[in-house]
Amino acid sequence: MALTTMLRRRLFSRGFSSHDGPSRWTTPGHQERPNGYLFNRTPPPPGQSRKWEDWELPCYVTSFLTIVILGVGLNAKPDLTIETWAHQKALEKLAAESSSSSSD
Repeated sequence: MALTTMLRRRLFSRGFSSHDGPSRWTTPGHQERPNGYLFNRTPPPPGQSRKWEDWELPCYVTSFLTIVILGVGLNAKPDLTIETWAHQKALEKLAAESSSSSSD
């Protein structure tokens, strides 16, 4: 009983209170205001190119290969839909009927 009372008091005093102050779930951030650069990176000086980070080349290569493999693989997969199967069976039936009627 005392444990549930203590837990209830702790939950409702911290998580759902309306006091103005720092919360345990959010932080105010590290910057006063946004500086307008993408991903907060300042551009390199004129004439210099940006140096790639260690993760960028493997990520770009893997992404490109994934797109190529999926593009080729999804275009080359067989058509196994029920409509295609039914269409082929109907064509076979028509061919069988026409051949049996022409032989008579």
